[in-house]
Amino acid sequence: MALGFGISKAKSANSNSDINDNVKDRELKNANDFQDSERQSDSGEDASISIGKQIELEAGNAIQYRTCSWQKTAALLFSEYICLAIMSFPWSYSILGLVPGLILTAVVAALVLYTSLICWEFCLRHPEIRDVCDLGQMIFFNWRWAFWFTAVMFILNNTFIMGLHCLVGAKYLNTMTGNSMCTIGFSAIVACISWLCSLPRTFDTLSKAATASAFFTFISVLLATIFAGIEDHPKGYPKFGEPIVLAIPAAGTTFVAGMNAFMNISYTFIGQITLPSFIAEMREPRDFPKALWAVTIAEIIVFSLVGAIVYANSGTNYITAPAFGSIGNEKYLKVSFSFMIPTIIFLGVLYASVSARFIFFRIFGKTKHMGSHTVVGWASWGGILAVLWVLAFIVAEVIPFFSDLLSLMSSLFDAFFGFIYWGVAYFHMRQMDYGKDYFRNRGIRGWAGFLFNIALCGIGLLFLSGGTYATIQSIIDGYKQESFGGAFSCDDNGV
Repeated sequence: MALGFGISKAKSANSNSDINDNVKDRELKNANDFQDSERQSDSGEDASISIGKQIELEAGNAIQYRTCSWQKTAALLFSEYICLAIMSFPWSYSILGLVPGLILTAVVAALVLYTSLICWEFCLRHPEIRDVCDLGQMIFFNWRWAFWFTAVMFILNNTFIMGLHCLVGAKYLNTMTGNSMCTIGFSAIVACISWLCSLPRTFDTLSKAATASAFFTFISVLLATIFAGIEDHPKGYPKFGEPIVLAIPAAGTTFVAGMNAFMNISYTFIGQITLPSFIAEMREPRDFPKALWAVTIAEIIVFSLVGAIVYANSGTNYITAPAFGSIGNEKYLKVSFSFMIPTIIFLGVLYASVSARFIFFRIFGKTKHMGSHTVVGWASWGGILAVLWVLAFIVAEVIPFFSDLLSLMSSLFDAFFGFIYWGVAYFHMRQMDYGKDYFRNRGIRGWAGFLFNIALCGIGLLFLSGGTYATIQSIIDGYKQESFGGAFSCDDNGV
């Protein structure tokens, strides 16, 4: 059953004409209101409502932003989603059971696809949107507080992801070297390398590195899956007996454990926070669904197969997060983990670039520093990135554990950027389209869309409440059990 994604045809030519006129009038007013707000708050910067006009205005610039094809956007999406977090799926399946885990994988993928299409439709109607912060202001009645609330969440989310990659980079270096240096030093090295790789200023440039990142990540998880399958026993065998594989959750599985496993799965899929930024740099945003469908199909296949095969060969009693730690043969472990190097660096770089882009655009607007190679422009860009990577390094040291950091990010940020925002965006668009005539003109389709998007907002609230509680409790339990090193510790965190 269609859930009301598109604008349905009215029952008669007259009503159809009236609706279209209302849509045009309301959308134009909305765009004008948003532009007025931006002019007042961004030191005179004027937001254009025409993609063609945007491309025309920057045609003579040395640095051009509206340059991405859908193929390059697909490369960015693949690099964002085909990432290290895939190796948390076997651990999640060990908690949830294989059958519920696979079902949740497909359900979350479908929800993210739907909400991503909502995001795309909204951005298509409002080409002046530059990032999710602009979108957040629009869907909440152009209230300025909504912009700043979204901005804070946006920067925090991206910084936490950058911190996760500092942490994983330190894990990799410790694994390869046997803790030859203090873990803090390894995290700092990863942050410095990532800062250097973040310096390109357009997604068009980063898309080339994104392709390599996604390819090597796929090779990494493929090798890890093959190695887990051909090994006689997982790492640690026979300490805990024979590997145990569960089709359903084990008796006594706690809410905290189950919610954290669900959060790990959700985090890997939910990446809508970057989509408005990507769409804002496409030459033809109407082609975005091509990239979206390609990455969603790949996600379901890769995530399900890797999670199921690695879990089935490691068992609940030997699985780790990330699952590289379950590989018993040290050579297999190091080879498969090493192919993850590009994504360890690049995905943090991608989120750093998205954050820096947001800050840079607000500071410099349409000054010459936006489109030209000026000393001030490049120094500011580098300085913004440096601050972001310092903050990411601090996050990596304060929260030095993989699965709980994934869950914390999922509960705090994905509640909004994975579900709530897109339910509200749906209602905003349908209100603009139909006003008081929403249910009369859309009938059962309107009711289905209404109820489904209410449910989306409810899922977001579950993430925010139950997910945050479960994650914080898991962190407390981890410190009590000393299952990971303390903050700013030199302890070996290798897998």
